[in-house]
Amino acid sequence: MTESMRSHHVSRVISASPDAVYEYASNVDNLPRWAAGLAQSEVVREGDVLVVESPMGRVTVRFVERNDLGVLDHDVTLPSGTVVTNPVRVLAHPNGAEIVFTVRQIELTDDEFARDIELVAADLERLEREVLREQRRR
Repeated sequence: MTESMRSHHVSRVISASPDAVYEYASNVDNLPRWAAGLAQSEVVREGDVLVVESPMGRVTVRFVERNDLGVLDHDVTLPSGTVVTNPVRVLAHPNGAEIVFTVRQIELTDDEFARDIELVAADLERLEREVLREQRRR
């Protein structure tokens, strides 16, 4: 680990059950609806790897297996070949659920890191809207 690598936790409280948030966020078909910082087009499955067009170019994504712990960790292989592990948790919260995404400064300038943090915050805001929209449909 280099001294310049930093981490920043971005979180969002969503007025829905942790199960509802996890179910929506873990469905890879929903990624383009809320995770614009990762998937800007339809997700292509190649075995257990997802291929997506992202703002960084074509990347591959591998999520941990579905679980009962609210863990949505995923590895993103950048066009450079560098693998970035993104820890993501859906936690119980007094007002519903809280999703926490850890952004790491890997191969990013300070300005790019700040932009990434803003993109993740916007993604989590979109996730909240989509989960609540999904709940209203039921």
